[in-house]
Amino acid sequence: MSTLPLSGSAGEMPSLSLPHGIAHNVWRAGHMAVAGVSVTPSGWPALDKELPNQGWPHRGLTELLIRQAGIGEMRLLQPALRRVVGRIALLQPPHAPQVATWIDWGLAPERLLWIRTQRHADLLWSAEQILRNGSCGALLLWQGSLRNEAIRRLQLAAQASNIVCWLLRPLSLADVPSPVSLRLALQARGQGLQIDVLKRRGPPCATPLLLPWSLLYGDRSFFTDETHHALLDRRLSTTPAPSIVAAALV
Repeated sequence: MSTLPLSGSAGEMPSLSLPHGIAHNVWRAGHMAVAGVSVTPSGWPALDKELPNQGWPHRGLTELLIRQAGIGEMRLLQPALRRVVGRIALLQPPHAPQVATWIDWGLAPERLLWIRTQRHADLLWSAEQILRNGSCGALLLWQGSLRNEAIRRLQLAAQASNIVCWLLRPLSLADVPSPVSLRLALQARGQGLQIDVLKRRGPPCATPLLLPWSLLYGDRSFFTDETHHALLDRRLSTTPAPSIVAAALV
């Protein structure tokens, strides 16, 4: 039986020298993972520095934890979505896609695949089919009641695909263990969108990132001047609005 050579002086923890052919696929705790996995740059350099391989990974789930929809999560993903090749699947989104905004972002409406299901089983089936089919370049799945067994199934399906896949779940699940390898918590703050890297293949990220609203949206007039609250709403127009307005995913 062959053995792998160990190096290290007496009294120190020996380091393992791996064969060249597999060394790039092995992650050592305390080091940022660098593997032969395709990624899509996030479009935010400060965030890319904190992501393994400096981008949103293909072949795996990325979990985004949010307190509520509309805090800037879609604007965070917009640069990556523009880079994706193929259709973009929106599975069980909280609101209907706002077509005008997607066009403004440079994303043709015909690229969007909007799916709503009635049964939980249909949701999982749809997600697995999208991941296995290969006709989409990205999948966004909103679901707060998935068990870890179901997430593991999706993780295995994602690992066998070449799709960028985001799983959006409630922030209240931050303390619940998850089988995904990349997990981020997003929170709206007075000055911008705070991003906490809760889990990654790399050393812990102790300092949260803050993407200013001016960077995310380019126009601070969307937000009030109060800096001590999570500010999410645009200023009200002086034009009378209809009594019933449908929410939209932007």
